[in-house]
Amino acid sequence: MADQRTEQRAEELRKELNRHNYLYYIKDAPEISDAQYDGLFRELKAIETEHPELLTPDSPTQRVGAPPVSEFGQVRHPLPMLSLGNAFDDDDFRAWHKRTAAMLEVKEFDMVCELKYDGLAIALTYENGVFVRGATRGNGKVGEDITANLRTIKSIPLRVQGDAPRKFEVRGEVLFPTSKFQKLNEERIAAGLAPYAHPRNTAAGSVRQLDPRNTAARPLDMYIYTLGYAEDAPRKIEDQWSALQYLRELGFKTNPNNRLVKTTSEAMEYYHEYLGKLQQLDYMCDGAVIKVNKFSMQRHLGVVGREPRWAIAYKFPATQAVTVLLDIRVNVGRTGTINPYAVLEPVNINGVIVRQATMHNEDYIRSKDLRIGDHVMVERAGEVIPQVVAIVASKRTGAEREFKMPEQCPSCGEPVARPEGEAKHACVNSRCPAQLVRLLEHFVSKGAMDIDGLGIKQTTVFLEKGLIKDVADLYTLTKEKLMELDRMGEKSATNIVSAIAASKDRPLARVLVALGIDHVGSEVADLLSRHFGSMEALMEANEDRLMEIPSIGPKITSSVAAYFRNDVNRQVVAKLRDAGVKLENAVKQAAAAQVLEGKRFVVTGRLEKFSRNEIADKIKELGGQVSGSVSKKTDYLVAGEEAGSKLDDAKALGVKVISEADFVEMIK
Repeated sequence: MADQRTEQRAEELRKELNRHNYLYYIKDAPEISDAQYDGLFRELKAIETEHPELLTPDSPTQRVGAPPVSEFGQVRHPLPMLSLGNAFDDDDFRAWHKRTAAMLEVKEFDMVCELKYDGLAIALTYENGVFVRGATRGNGKVGEDITANLRTIKSIPLRVQGDAPRKFEVRGEVLFPTSKFQKLNEERIAAGLAPYAHPRNTAAGSVRQLDPRNTAARPLDMYIYTLGYAEDAPRKIEDQWSALQYLRELGFKTNPNNRLVKTTSEAMEYYHEYLGKLQQLDYMCDGAVIKVNKFSMQRHLGVVGREPRWAIAYKFPATQAVTVLLDIRVNVGRTGTINPYAVLEPVNINGVIVRQATMHNEDYIRSKDLRIGDHVMVERAGEVIPQVVAIVASKRTGAEREFKMPEQCPSCGEPVARPEGEAKHACVNSRCPAQLVRLLEHFVSKGAMDIDGLGIKQTTVFLEKGLIKDVADLYTLTKEKLMELDRMGEKSATNIVSAIAASKDRPLARVLVALGIDHVGSEVADLLSRHFGSMEALMEANEDRLMEIPSIGPKITSSVAAYFRNDVNRQVVAKLRDAGVKLENAVKQAAAAQVLEGKRFVVTGRLEKFSRNEIADKIKELGGQVSGSVSKKTDYLVAGEEAGSKLDDAKALGVKVISEADFVEMIK
């Protein structure tokens, strides 16, 4: 056992080394030489080797200490890691700001401008000040546990400094600095190895190494950009800017280029300033993220699908390259659309090899006079989806060929039609196999019926083996049927059947999304679900009734009405009903109007039975309105734990304050 003096020395060394790590990697202001640091490190390592009982998780010697793993475990995020909507130019950004201001009922609002890194999103969890878990974004709800690998990144503190919450999570981006990436590639070329294509992909691959020693060999960095959640926080953080300052105090690396602005023009100035400084940055950056600063406003704005209304990714112009258009082919979408796409001579665009690109529809091809054999300009729109944007007319030889849309579906051979007033061509056969493959993929996906363990690979096998003929047939599958398939064991079959059964209780809006009705995404499905309350009522509605719904235009109205006029689609709905899939809201709209109609609510504090979004959805479902701030027009404040200033406002204005339990009793 170590004596008290040795134990004290080990603690002193840990504190000193952690402080020097912070000064070197976070502040970029070292106080000692590398040789002096190495001396302190060796002294601590020797003590811990002789006295293993003194080893702690936050020791600097544990940056690389975990053995290799065979696979990564899963981590369920306490709060979803959301995606961002995009603005591709100034007009898009102004439109977002205008929508946001209208929802907040203000002209201007404070915003935090941050650079949008081209890295890997990561969540870090700390307990009692010590780093205990790190996970990838994954699908936004569940990520991979890569704690051991993240410990090797020097800019991630193993123990925070200052007064931290008892348990909290921070989120940020792991990056491969471009200067070090270039050096790595120079070393690989000198060694006769192929260079890596892109810093982001290399960073992502580095943190997913099964052996942490391989991760430690890469000079990765990390910027923290938000506080995910906090339990027993020592201070109240009410906005993003204050959160960034607090995270810096705790020892996290935040970007010095972050900026608090008050107007649209200031945010746009930030964007254009850094668009001109891209070459000066030592990391890949594809835009700016603009966030509403106040958390109360963020809560009021809420989330649509997987995208927060309170933030926007203001993307820098896409990178372009010239290549040859080798061919134009088509595929069949889940709604029957015949979608042309370009087959390209492979070209490297900003580190990504592009071989195919979207071409949208026939009008797009005609408007740009695109011909097979052309030299074309290709860009990665939003740095993600490649598309052909123009021809290089000077390189035309006369041998180029025009493209014509097929008259028959390439999957089923049935006629292809172009609906009047539409830009798209579509297969008229609602039983088209290609449509069904894509529809099944969509039906089981996270945003639709969310059937865990099923994807396009499994559902395609079900189709090929004749186990199903439409999406409703998924609910007829049994363990015995599935076990007849190759490489399908009893456990896998049982899990799939259980997951299918669990999906029967999805909300009506999710079922509407899953059906794949053209132009019906999550927002439209939510509107239809709330207005009609049941699938039966929606199916019987004509176009006039559909047009009564605010935000539903003629294109959506026509699409929904046409879908339910189709006998095959009505049969699918009937089969879903017979299988026990829930096709009506828990509370019909008529009942909802009797409960909360005309009442305005504000919700604050931490709730037990509901999340903020869930209770807001429930209030709206029952006819009420939800506001982000207390005023004389507020009828009720639903107050949970740590209610804060909104509770004071309600008392001052004489607004009735109710608990979550009172609200539950009210809606009964």
